[in-house]
Amino acid sequence: MTQEVVEPNPALTGPQAAATRETLEDYTLRFAPRSYRKWGPGVVSISALGGIAYLADFAIGANIGIANGTGNALWGILFFAVVVVLTGYPLAYYAARYNIDLDLITRGSGFGYYGSVLTNVIFASFTFIFFALEGSIMAQGLKLGLGIPLWLGYLVSSVLVIPLVIYGMNTLAKLQVWTTPLWLVMMVLPFLYLLITHPDAVGDFLSYSGGLDGKGGQGVSFAGTMLAAGVCLSLIAQIAEQIDYLRFMPPKTAENSRRWWTAVITAGPGWVFFGAIKQVVGLFLAVYLILNFADQAGVANQPVEQFLAIYEDFMPHWLALTLAVILVVISQIKINVTNAYSGSLAWTNSFTRVTKTYPGRLVFLVFNVAIAIVLMEADMFSFLNNLLNFYANCGIAWIATVASDIAINKFLLKLSPKQPEFRRGMLYSVNPVGFGSVVIAGGLSIMTYFHVFGDAIQPYSPIVALVLAVVLPPIFAIATKGKYYLRRTDDGIDLPMLDADGNPSDAKLMCCVTGIEFERPDMIASAKPGPNGEKQYISSLALSCDKTGEHVLPEQK
Repeated sequence: MTQEVVEPNPALTGPQAAATRETLEDYTLRFAPRSYRKWGPGVVSISALGGIAYLADFAIGANIGIANGTGNALWGILFFAVVVVLTGYPLAYYAARYNIDLDLITRGSGFGYYGSVLTNVIFASFTFIFFALEGSIMAQGLKLGLGIPLWLGYLVSSVLVIPLVIYGMNTLAKLQVWTTPLWLVMMVLPFLYLLITHPDAVGDFLSYSGGLDGKGGQGVSFAGTMLAAGVCLSLIAQIAEQIDYLRFMPPKTAENSRRWWTAVITAGPGWVFFGAIKQVVGLFLAVYLILNFADQAGVANQPVEQFLAIYEDFMPHWLALTLAVILVVISQIKINVTNAYSGSLAWTNSFTRVTKTYPGRLVFLVFNVAIAIVLMEADMFSFLNNLLNFYANCGIAWIATVASDIAINKFLLKLSPKQPEFRRGMLYSVNPVGFGSVVIAGGLSIMTYFHVFGDAIQPYSPIVALVLAVVLPPIFAIATKGKYYLRRTDDGIDLPMLDADGNPSDAKLMCCVTGIEFERPDMIASAKPGPNGEKQYISSLALSCDKTGEHVLPEQK
């Protein structure tokens, strides 16, 4: 699939020129225009879901089950799934409907133009933590199958991803669509075989109480459930990676409405159903190894060992090992291209907004991968539960705050503008509604996690983050009367923002800085008149790189 490439004004130099060239491909910093969005709902959905092929769910399911027992793990996974669906739906809808990523949604949903930089850092942290986790799993496979030392496997699994990510959405869409069928066959069929040939494994799984000997003695408890849920909820920020694909959805019309909604729900919050199933399967396979292969109990949480054990049940060792390694490599490449891609977008967006300088997305692609390598070399797999439990507090605070602002402040209280706004000059620098909510919810939940308020409440830090992130935004919005959402209500352009179907308009205006036409939702009037005193327009992209601020419209009194 090819896309039209438009070159910026050859006379243009500086950060605007660099940013323009790069974002014509991946739209790092801004709205995704209709002229670029040529994929159908099905392709976008499959591409988005292709990214959840990761095997971390297997490791997470195994770890929480070994630590807390099957009962607590299953209830924790269910709690996690419900939270992700409820918080993910409004975010996915806004991304697909208005064709913007979660950072742009966050800006206008209670955080302000610079305030959302905080959440971008939270998201970027998510991408390198899970890049490191997936890379560790791939390195384990390379060590088992090819004898490659772990330290070298970490490097190989990381560097291998970089060339695939450089070319943006075009390459990623093709990779995800073509590899998904093979991945499904290699993962699903062996598991079904295990269920059919070893039906007693189901009973063993359900009665498993934790520990490497299967005799952990832990019954089902609310504290145990919340400890399990806390690890799972570290994945709540996965919706941001789903949105990096969903922003390329085609316009919603009467003709494609059913397919459009199916794609948005399935690839948006629906990702968690696939993730929850994988966590349950990961625990099931870990229990199978612990109870049937005593010598492998110590590696029962490693996905490559799990699938090797299944494959060996019905094929020679050499073939089983080969297929297990292939499955791990395919799975980890599929997710880590998304982790690397989304992480590079998050870092680039924040850096450009703060410094008004665009260094190129490749710089932050390498930066994000480098952080992940450090984590891998530090053997993060050995303290996985603690790391993910800690991160979950930050992720929950961010996602739940934005979801609360959309659902309650926009639609119920009507204090937050229903149509998302992300352009510089239209927003205040910081909005206390979202920014304050995340700082308080995240801060108090992290303090809870580190036993500041006592041992009894420590397992419930995810609940603290979730409850505060839901209730604080409406409290702040009412207290401030919604005055910090919009710095201006008039962007100086007479053309309507939306078309007759409620989709972002595809009318185009010329950017006075780049000399390129951009679609209406991406444009704003410039405060600087033209050579003859005429009104000029500037793209949100060029405006974000305006160091002088001469194009920024004044605050509207």
